[in-house]
Amino acid sequence: MGFIYWPISAVMWAWHWLLSLVMNPDWGITWILSIVLLTWTLKAVMVKPTINQMRSSRRMQEAQPKLQEVRAKYANDRTKQAEEMQKVYQEMDFKPAAGCLPMLAQIPMFIGLFHVLRSFDRTVQGSGGFGNTAGDPMTVEQNRQTANYIFSPEHVQSYVDARLFDIPLIANLRMNSQILDAMPDITRGKVAILIVPLIAIIAVTTHFNARMSLARQERRRAEGKVSQPQGQNAEMMQSQMKIMNKVMLWFAPAMLVFSGFIWPVGLLFYMLSNTVWTFVQTRWVQRKMDEEEAEEEERKKEAKRTSAPKPGARKRDNRSKKQRKKGNN
Repeated sequence: MGFIYWPISAVMWAWHWLLSLVMNPDWGITWILSIVLLTWTLKAVMVKPTINQMRSSRRMQEAQPKLQEVRAKYANDRTKQAEEMQKVYQEMDFKPAAGCLPMLAQIPMFIGLFHVLRSFDRTVQGSGGFGNTAGDPMTVEQNRQTANYIFSPEHVQSYVDARLFDIPLIANLRMNSQILDAMPDITRGKVAILIVPLIAIIAVTTHFNARMSLARQERRRAEGKVSQPQGQNAEMMQSQMKIMNKVMLWFAPAMLVFSGFIWPVGLLFYMLSNTVWTFVQTRWVQRKMDEEEAEEEERKKEAKRTSAPKPGARKRDNRSKKQRKKGNN
């Protein structure tokens, strides 16, 4: 995974270097802003693919009536059904795989960012999974003398010593870092004063991000822009949709609450900046999609008006003389 870790650490290093031109490089706020700007840089890279994903999703919704006809017509011939569905995809200029790209691309980005931030403090026991470094934890001295990808040992020392509101960026509510053992002034209660509000803000923002997306889906469904599930599995599909909606609204924020208690301050600021960006981006992208959809509907209406015959106009007969003569007889 080095091909992911090195570029991510390089982007964060670049932001820290730029901020250090006007701020003390050892300040906690300097490191926090580096994390925030790193997160927003990665999110900015994904804006265009996200817009393409929403356009693809809209085409998929528009194609649903035709796809349902194909499924019903060729219910007993899976091969022919697949061929006809592919024709519908081509006609609608829809690529099913394109809708999954932003989601899949964000997974390695998240794991890479998680790993780089966790690697500033290798005194914590890691299992080797989900961005953790496998093997025995380092001693405090070994950690201070070990580089973190593009970050030098001096940068590692700076990050480890950095504090925000007098709370180390490596601190979490488990207090499982060996580095914290040498800081008697840092207690779990003191750390909680910063971490608990952060977790609450992240969970609430995540919930409202999901609610905003689901509200748009409901509005489009009420306007008839999203087709309702039909066929034998319609009831099952609707039930699955309700379950997924509840997962987005409640389960995802709840998981963030539980996992947030084991995350250090630096990673929590990544989550906070990620949810804030998502909130702003979702509102902007949805407004853009609605405008594009309105313009497209207007173009279709205009094309229909242009192609429609004028009142009282004589209908043009495109038959040949021989066909007209035969038809008159």
